[in-house]
Amino acid sequence: MRRDMDDTIHGWPYEPEPGEVIAREIRARDGRMVVQVRIELGVLQMEVAGRPDGNRPHGFPTYLDYLRYRVSGKQQGSKGTSGGVMHPDQCVEADREFVQFYHRRVAWLSLQRYDRALQDADHTLALMDFVVDHGINEEYIASHERFRGLVIFHSTQAAAALALERRKPDEAIDLVREGVHRLGDHHAKWTESHGETETPDQPLIEQLHVLEQEIRKNFAVEKTLREQLDEAVAEEDYELAARLRDQIRARAQ
Repeated sequence: MRRDMDDTIHGWPYEPEPGEVIAREIRARDGRMVVQVRIELGVLQMEVAGRPDGNRPHGFPTYLDYLRYRVSGKQQGSKGTSGGVMHPDQCVEADREFVQFYHRRVAWLSLQRYDRALQDADHTLALMDFVVDHGINEEYIASHERFRGLVIFHSTQAAAALALERRKPDEAIDLVREGVHRLGDHHAKWTESHGETETPDQPLIEQLHVLEQEIRKNFAVEKTLREQLDEAVAEEDYELAARLRDQIRARAQ
């Protein structure tokens, strides 16, 4: 049986545009679906569910699930997040999971599988939250927090795209505006903590503003229901606010 990847690599040229991620979802020999990313040195292949590498760390679906179990105090051990602080070996394994989910997340975005991209972004944000609470030191925490803005951006992109797929441009705009708010909060916290006035969050915020304007133009949305609600509350028109709340609840069903 051949073990090389010559046929796969030669049949899938690596000729990306600047910033392009070349990915595909295919069926493996055993019938399961896998996602592949073409890179300069070959191909990355990942599972579509659970850990991208298909492993179950210590029997758990992801390493985050394992870390949560250890910090819960249900299991005792010499490397068990003593005092709620991650062990160095756990930091290494958490970093491995960060990288894996990043590669699969950008692949899903490239393939316009926004539901999958949103799931992977949410997992990464949850892992980042765990690191904030239990990271071994401030340097380790900061090494991940500096990328939180990018994950929020990807999450916002995916959520807005899903809303547009459901033909709900108002909801997409609200999600983009929420993403801008979340990015702004993260930017403010990062600059306050680290004294950096220039961060990667700024161009991401600008991109979301552009996306919002494109949705408004393409779908002729002047004001969303939520924007109208905010105005009604600010003007103390509570009767109108109540009607708008009812419309928003009905839209969510």
